[in-house]
Amino acid sequence: MTYPQIDPVALNLGPLAIHWYGLMYLLGFTFVWLLGRYRAARHDWQHGQLEDLLFYGALGVILGGRLGYALFYDLAANLDNPLNLLKIWQGGMSFHGGLIGVLVAFWYFGRKTGKGFFEISDFIAPMVPIGLMLGRIGNFINGELWGRVSDVPWAMVFPGAGPLPRHPSQLYQAALEGLLLFIILWLYSAKPRPRAAVSGLFLLGYGVFRYIVEFVRIPDPQYGYIAFGWLTMGQILCLPMIIGGVAMMIWAYRRQA
Repeated sequence: MTYPQIDPVALNLGPLAIHWYGLMYLLGFTFVWLLGRYRAARHDWQHGQLEDLLFYGALGVILGGRLGYALFYDLAANLDNPLNLLKIWQGGMSFHGGLIGVLVAFWYFGRKTGKGFFEISDFIAPMVPIGLMLGRIGNFINGELWGRVSDVPWAMVFPGAGPLPRHPSQLYQAALEGLLLFIILWLYSAKPRPRAAVSGLFLLGYGVFRYIVEFVRIPDPQYGYIAFGWLTMGQILCLPMIIGGVAMMIWAYRRQA
């Protein structure tokens, strides 16, 4: 298959170019807000609290995602040109950095509202995968983060990736870390669960799905394969999430017992 050559610019308004990548983030926050209104009505959240949380969360995603990418994946280049941190339309967002930013936002929001940290994270976790799915679709439109060379029927020839077809790993991530994880968390959280269990399942599910996709995704060139000819930085960053997710779920259920 040939990559469909989607123009990364969705709309030009004079000198202003609106990129699909940025629109995916905007669409993601919109979906989270709509789903959040449904959940807020069922979890006794006061009017306006959801909007405040999403505002702080958006700052955490953008600032944490960019800073995390600079720290984990491209430190030297961003030190040479710090203004690159502002160019979010070019991609370069670290999920793990964004997660740290969101956790800081949860802590701050909890201090302002008196809500517990896990009360906040359990509330928001089932909705996050929708944003992740749209972000990966944005990566696909940008023609970035492609996978390894493959002969599967749906492999694509990406611009800038050479003449050989490759796994569309962005779409794998959209399907697993996005749609499938959303379904799992939404169904799991539909019934009362111990505090922190939903958050733990999110960490576990994302960590496992991302770890799996890394086997067919090209690692960032500045790191390559770190060990054993297959271990990537993405997999290393997922290991604490998997371990932490399992530990949180065990702790949550033992605490309830």
